[in-house]
Amino acid sequence: MLATIADQPDIEVVGVLEDEAAIAETVERAHPDFLIIGLDRSEERPRICDVLLDRFPHIRILAMAAERNSTICYWADREIRSQRIENSEAGILRALRGGEGPLSAVNGFGQSSRTN
Repeated sequence: MLATIADQPDIEVVGVLEDEAAIAETVERAHPDFLIIGLDRSEERPRICDVLLDRFPHIRILAMAAERNSTICYWADREIRSQRIENSEAGILRALRGGEGPLSAVNGFGQSSRTN
């Protein structure tokens, strides 16, 4: 997926991390619009989402479980929300760009996106 995202002229990848402990510091430094993380269990919101969305309510988090063909987008709006999105290159790019549907109504969702 990284190669697909990195090839898009309107999306800038600002970093790739292996260590979850470094995520908050990197988000604070880089101020990305999006963060893409691995998803362990598709029905449970990763704890890091709560931490990050509390500190950085502007960020959108795509949690991906490629082996289960599952991707969920989390964002904050008085409460943390999510929407299951199509787990394909086209689906991920549509989500990052704001595509159609409920995500396009989120203020600024997918506009001039930077990912971490």
